[in-house]
Amino acid sequence: MKAYFSQRGIRIFNGDVIKVLSTLPDESIDLIFADPPYNLSNGGFTCHAGKRVSVNKGKWDKSKGIEEDFQFHYDWIEACRRILKPSGSLWVSGTYHSIYACGFALQKQGWHLINDICWFKPNAAPNLACRMFTASHETLLWVRKDKKSKHYFNYKLVKGKNWGDDFLKKPNKQMRSVWAIRTPKNGEKQYGKHPTQKPEALLERIILATSRDKDIVLDPFCGSATTGVVALRNNRRFIGIDLEQKYLDQMAIPRIKDVLEQSCFLNPKEMCELVL
Repeated sequence: MKAYFSQRGIRIFNGDVIKVLSTLPDESIDLIFADPPYNLSNGGFTCHAGKRVSVNKGKWDKSKGIEEDFQFHYDWIEACRRILKPSGSLWVSGTYHSIYACGFALQKQGWHLINDICWFKPNAAPNLACRMFTASHETLLWVRKDKKSKHYFNYKLVKGKNWGDDFLKKPNKQMRSVWAIRTPKNGEKQYGKHPTQKPEALLERIILATSRDKDIVLDPFCGSATTGVVALRNNRRFIGIDLEQKYLDQMAIPRIKDVLEQSCFLNPKEMCELVL
């Protein structure tokens, strides 16, 4: 399949995630970060910038029912399993609307859970209904292909680096599984805001901790390409996939181009090593 955007070893595809993943070589990817649809565009409302707004994000986020939603998660996770290297690992991000379905699919396929991370949002939006606790976190599952797999974890970096806004992390102490990271900063929304955009600080932590220099990082639901931006800044290669062309045109590709213009990552020979 021809990439929608291709430059200096980077590939971004516009299309159905299962179809695109089927074209990638077996065991070719070092790290996968996936933020699949939460399937919560159900006509409800939430709060954004102090105003009441619809939760509807588009057809891609509408539920098709429990069984079909689960099958979708099962299929894309299974496709990721084929292309992931034995030493690689997969991260899945979600809210309670999707993360349990993803977790069950991972269990059925034999993946081994390394950690579940609670991403706490100190600046989460308030709850308008006032009939429940205010949602202020997302869950991330970090898994490897099976219990015998030798996944990569940069323990020394994670322990020693000052990560800034994690109030539970003290210098030279082990990082815990609750991460306090604010939602995307204004500078990260220069070209607009994707409805499920993740902060660069979250992806930086994941990519630096669980991948090596020059590794290939894949995001099967890349949206505004936060994963790609952080991967390139940290000398990794990147493959992104998204069904919505408008997000690629308006946000993902401009952000990637900005990084390419501002930094020199990898040398030309290494950039060409990724041939798909």
